[in-house]
Amino acid sequence: MRSEFSQLWQKVVVESERAREVVSKHAHVTPLNPSSTLSRIAGGKVFLKYENLQKTGSFKVRGALYKVSQQIGRVKGVVAASAGNHAQGVAYASSAFGLRSVIVMPETASISKIEATKSYGAEVVLHGRVFDEAMLKALEIAKERGYEFVPAFDDVSVIAGQGTVGWELLEQADLDLVVVPVGGGGLIAGIAAVMKRFKPSVKVIGVEAEAAPKMTASLKAGRPVSIDPKPSVADGLLTKRPGELTFAIASELVDEMVTVDEEEISQAIYFLLERKKALTEGAGAVGVAALLAGKLKLEGKRSAIVLSGGNIDLTVLNKILIRGLSRAGKIVRLVGQVPDYSGQLKRVLDIVASKRANVLDVLHDRVDLSLPPWHAKVVLLLEVPSVAVAEEIVRELEKDGYSFSLERGPRE
Repeated sequence: MRSEFSQLWQKVVVESERAREVVSKHAHVTPLNPSSTLSRIAGGKVFLKYENLQKTGSFKVRGALYKVSQQIGRVKGVVAASAGNHAQGVAYASSAFGLRSVIVMPETASISKIEATKSYGAEVVLHGRVFDEAMLKALEIAKERGYEFVPAFDDVSVIAGQGTVGWELLEQADLDLVVVPVGGGGLIAGIAAVMKRFKPSVKVIGVEAEAAPKMTASLKAGRPVSIDPKPSVADGLLTKRPGELTFAIASELVDEMVTVDEEEISQAIYFLLERKKALTEGAGAVGVAALLAGKLKLEGKRSAIVLSGGNIDLTVLNKILIRGLSRAGKIVRLVGQVPDYSGQLKRVLDIVASKRANVLDVLHDRVDLSLPPWHAKVVLLLEVPSVAVAEEIVRELEKDGYSFSLERGPRE
């Protein structure tokens, strides 16, 4: 093993032990609980590490707390660039230690995330359309004001802070394997550094979104490489390339990388909310997504999956829930035609109501030229207990002289 890597590894572990004291005073030791459902699917014992319940809703606050704590007495404030969890982590950490904070966010950042960051006392500056432009502005402000810039992941102190998750995992359970979401790589680098030092046999698997497989591509190339991220529900993982430090650690200590697609991530978010009552963002759900998609081999092992965050945009969550309900057969579409005169639509809706179905939307189209004269096309979007109920509604409509067909769920 290269001596420079050994030095880096040792430094991260030593700093992470120091970070524990800081983080423990200002953040939670998050639960590690077993999941009987996931264990049954995996064929082994599966635990979930609930970082979505962390202060600010994400593991990011750990690294921010330790990095910002080191600035006390050195500078009057800190600067960061982020559109999400890192922003809130740095803002909260600065407030905890009595320092000013300036967070530069892209102009495209959601209102909810901007307001959440402001609520921790940060000055928010909106600049640029993408993260890279916000980053340049943040560095400019740091230089102008004499503030310390707090990187999102490629920094020993930040990695060490994220590594406090690894210390907790070592104390909470005897594990064979840990599954970790990978954005810039700070979390997996910190966890791997700590856990591999004290339990070398533990296997560390990283999970990325197919939309941004930068660590996977970099490990294959043998060096950090840049990729062109695509839009993803796992927006917290959308970085162009891993950090130099995080790649150096991952290339030595991470055992495997897997990727998951958008549908798999969405299904995992829905699953966690329905079955575990756990609200996760896309980035936080990728580990479970990999398990549900059959991309992890956990048979006979004691495994932990890190749910890295829970700050999901509610409009995104609404779309995921609609898709999930559709997939489960609880939202259906009935498409048919009715004579276009008074009372016909009411008769159809009365039959729907008699089966205790809830009407979510109605489309009444009179101009479809494929229809017989004096008829209207009717599309009903219904909430039903099951597909069987929807099929029963179709049969009742047929008995009453109406021709309807059943379509599962809303179109994309």
